[in-house]
Amino acid sequence: MIDHIGVQCADMAASATFYDAVLSPLGVGRLMDFGVAIGYGASQKPDFWISAFDSGEGFRESHLAFAAANRSSVLAFFTAAQSLGAEVLHEPRLWPEYHPDYYAAFVRDPDGNNVEAVCQVPEDRPD
Repeated sequence: MIDHIGVQCADMAASATFYDAVLSPLGVGRLMDFGVAIGYGASQKPDFWISAFDSGEGFRESHLAFAAANRSSVLAFFTAAQSLGAEVLHEPRLWPEYHPDYYAAFVRDPDGNNVEAVCQVPEDRPD
């Protein structure tokens, strides 16, 4: 339903390093890079963009939830974020209040956004 989403970043280099590291375990990489804007995706077109902060006033937190194929990808996302010193909001775990197979981890990106990796399939599902 959503074609793409974008967030503005105060420090493009720090945000690019963060998203390169945490999206890689989810099978997502840079598809376009214009310096002031970078597009990430898993296939032929970018679904997620970061760009240099250039409009608005103050900080407006965004929540970004990226799909993970399996729980080990959620763990790899979390490990990558921790290795960059990201603030941990919630360590990887099941969230049964959402549904029995909702397995997710939440961290803050360099701009303070709430970034989640989530796997919503049973653990024993073949990839």
